[in-house]
Amino acid sequence: MIERKKEMGRDRVSRLVSWGHWFAFFNGFLAMIVGVRYIETIGAPESWIGWAYLTISTLGHFSFLAFIVYLVVLFPITLILPYSKILRGLGAIAASIGLCILLYDTIIYDDYGLHLSPFVFDIAWADLNALLQGTSYIVTPIGIIILELTAANFLWKRIEKIRKSNYGNKVVLFIGACFVSSHLIHIWADAADISEITRLDDAYPLSYPATARSFMERHGIDRQSNKTAQHQVKPTLNYPISPLQCTNSEPVNILMITVDGFRADMVDASTMPFLYQYARQNQNFSQHRSGGNIHQSGIFSLLYGLQGSYIAANDLNYQPPVFTQQLRQQGYQLALFAPEMTDYAPKAIYQDLTLHIQSEQDGIAAADIRSIDAFSQWRAAQQQPWFALLNLQSPDSYDTPIGFLGIETVKAQTPLKPAQKVLFNQYRQSLNFLDKQLEELIGRLPKETFVLITGVSGKVFTSDSNEQRTNLSPANVKVPLIIHWPESIVDKEVDYPTSHYDVVPTLMTQLLNCHNNARDYSSGQSLLQPSTNNWTYVGDNLVFAIYQQDEITVIDRHGQYHIYDEQYKKVLRKKISAPEFIQVMREGRRFHTH
Repeated sequence: MIERKKEMGRDRVSRLVSWGHWFAFFNGFLAMIVGVRYIETIGAPESWIGWAYLTISTLGHFSFLAFIVYLVVLFPITLILPYSKILRGLGAIAASIGLCILLYDTIIYDDYGLHLSPFVFDIAWADLNALLQGTSYIVTPIGIIILELTAANFLWKRIEKIRKSNYGNKVVLFIGACFVSSHLIHIWADAADISEITRLDDAYPLSYPATARSFMERHGIDRQSNKTAQHQVKPTLNYPISPLQCTNSEPVNILMITVDGFRADMVDASTMPFLYQYARQNQNFSQHRSGGNIHQSGIFSLLYGLQGSYIAANDLNYQPPVFTQQLRQQGYQLALFAPEMTDYAPKAIYQDLTLHIQSEQDGIAAADIRSIDAFSQWRAAQQQPWFALLNLQSPDSYDTPIGFLGIETVKAQTPLKPAQKVLFNQYRQSLNFLDKQLEELIGRLPKETFVLITGVSGKVFTSDSNEQRTNLSPANVKVPLIIHWPESIVDKEVDYPTSHYDVVPTLMTQLLNCHNNARDYSSGQSLLQPSTNNWTYVGDNLVFAIYQQDEITVIDRHGQYHIYDEQYKKVLRKKISAPEFIQVMREGRRFHTH
């Protein structure tokens, strides 16, 4: 009798375990249906390879998630309380909660571009009324729990018939093959840089596809040299939101001088005497910020006028900035003069410009000199209106040419470590060298030339490139902005906050006679009036900072954040400001198609 009871107990547990597996598979299928909403947000693939990967990864990922939920929630209860009525009820409740969370995540992902985390949940809770509209958020959970209870009872009544069909092992093998295959395909796509596949990396919650990066880095393989042909996918951005309405006006020659690693507080009478006076004689924006802390994000914010969250958008690998597109349409000759650059992001950022790239073999300072000479020769040969982007990089690497005498060393106004003191004065030498080059260059320009001088990013005194990349302090963000207008501008000293995002709207309206609202093509507005935003986005799509009047919030892609004061000292026990963060996230989704 005892053995009979044990056997019956084992059989009951076995039936419950079988039921649990099939119930998990059913909910994996429901999760796949809900997951369609993610594809609507990021845009469906256009090629067969994209659809094949999407299908395999969807089957594997959501089935795996459903099985993990079963393993963590229901399986332990099956062993402790092997009663079908209890398990069916608990299973239906757990599955309903899981699907409701998944549905909520699709709403947040569509609005913010982020998946649920404790941090994102706090923000979304403050914005709940805007996210959940109508009565669907009441009706849908009721409908889900009715469906789950029905499915749980249906499967239990037919579990013996299902077990006898012997489909279970085949389904497990198929799902397992999909899961493993999706990761193997992603490793190949990552190595070959197939953007049709890799752009889906963050589409699903809790998705961490395997990559080839670490393997390739260990074996010294350059990903750029191992690319296969990329597949241009369906546009996912409305950029610009509306067609540009511009009329040709009297053309003005435009010179934009950008300096990598250019701190605003170093433009003084002793370090850069020429530029210091030039700023006093022209329009000087004393509270200007770059949109990035490194070259790629800084130059992206300057030319595209979009916040750095768009820097990885696949569309922009094929679409140059609307600013340079409009210059070309109005008959301008466009050229870039710069030292060697190993990579552009996005790839189309300089598509409209003729590239004049100088070798760095003799040092970056020597390359800067050659860039200036090449620009002068090019300008003298132009018969049409022109736009030139002159990118100078010697201050970013503390470089000066051989034989440069420089200026005397001074004590920094802020306390520095011994190694930083050396870099500080070497940086001043590099800026002084640059100042003499600018004096000679600008002295040769006709006065009717529009000249804009700014920094691509700021500069922290370190030789560690990783620190330079991750540091989002004001020293690495605040840059000079000096504009010489062909016609006089009344306000020479501008002390309200401005940013790189405001440059393109200003040039489009003032020089190219475009009548669109700046929001049609930019995250900024005109430099000639105070911004209506009380925040500035600085960084790229991986790590960024939200600059406000008296605090700086640094956030990574996983939602981890730290808050700093104006001196970039960490503020403890303070939560992020929800209204500003919501505005930032919505700006980061505004140009996406829906």
